[in-house]
Amino acid sequence: MDKNKQQEEKKKSPNQETWQIETAAVHAGMHPDPVTGAIMTPIYQTSTYAQLDVGQHRGFEYGRTDNPTRSALQEALAILEAGKYALSFSSGMAAIDTLLRLIKPGEHVVAGDDLYGGTYRLFANILTEFGLLFSFVDTGSMQAVEQAITPNTKLIWLETPTNPMLKLTDISAVAKIAHAHGIWLAVDNTFASPALQRPLTLGADFVIHSTTKYIGGHTDSVGGAIIFNDDAAYERLKYLQNAIGAVPGPMDCFLTLRGIRTLALRMKAHSHNALRVAQFLADHPAVAEIFYPGLDSHPQHALARRQMAGPGGMISFFLTGGENAARELAKHTKLFTLAESLGGVESLIELPAPMTHASVADSPLAVDPGLVRLSVGIENEADLIADLGAGLAAVK
Repeated sequence: MDKNKQQEEKKKSPNQETWQIETAAVHAGMHPDPVTGAIMTPIYQTSTYAQLDVGQHRGFEYGRTDNPTRSALQEALAILEAGKYALSFSSGMAAIDTLLRLIKPGEHVVAGDDLYGGTYRLFANILTEFGLLFSFVDTGSMQAVEQAITPNTKLIWLETPTNPMLKLTDISAVAKIAHAHGIWLAVDNTFASPALQRPLTLGADFVIHSTTKYIGGHTDSVGGAIIFNDDAAYERLKYLQNAIGAVPGPMDCFLTLRGIRTLALRMKAHSHNALRVAQFLADHPAVAEIFYPGLDSHPQHALARRQMAGPGGMISFFLTGGENAARELAKHTKLFTLAESLGGVESLIELPAPMTHASVADSPLAVDPGLVRLSVGIENEADLIADLGAGLAAVK
């Protein structure tokens, strides 16, 4: 075998479809730079590209339309979610808004009755003004999903686990219902990440992420993504991505790619720590009720074990002292920072009702003001438990 042939053989990797998530996270979308040999994808901080002749370019013509750093990120996301296509956006909400543009005025969407506040705001307060119709039901009940479908239903929208109550939906079961009616199924996979759950392999048509959260994982970039397989949907969504222009910048794409490389490791740490914290809270006398799929007490614990590779890093709970106690706890933790968002390496605490879910106040999706939500980070588990213990001890 000649030298060039040997070098080509060395470049070959096993079929990407056979990669385990740990391997995919490290290698997906990674191609050495052809000019310098740089292992990491460069930050192509440019708005335009030189053309070879009038209208003749090298695959990139304008920064809104495409960027090499974004292309690498989209390739990585498609591989991670076992999809054919991925499109990246400037935020999770930009991704959702773009996907919902596939729905025409007069068409109907069935959505879960426990959703991120921003998603509900977009659906109920903005898209309804353009003629879209929405029903919000318990998607954990197949009967409720079936009964909500109308002749003009085009899409079923799931979060699983949900934000903030950590309810689960059987993706495969809903996919069967959706496809029997000729309806798309979209799953917001932000809380699980592809390291713990791959909805496309369970029958979903679209997967949506706020890459700001676990995929980026370091609380230093904002972004969103849609991953899917349908060729016709790609043509339309790619057109919309360019036409609307809600695209991420090269630096955000680079940071998200950087975060992806440790996704599998981080999600194991998040899940491990969250389980320990949940067990601590479940046994604490100040805690009235806890919601965490990794606990046997969770009503859908069996589904979590079947559908997910791990229970994730999100926990919600009520204190016996109600809202006042919840507010006191949020002020007294040190390692758990009082802040919105989730999925970073650091631990966060919040009260969803006045913070991330303020937009669902006075709606059927309103959150109890006493609910506490934790995003459990990758710090030492004993330190996190001690911090919560001290915070609970300070609650009067």
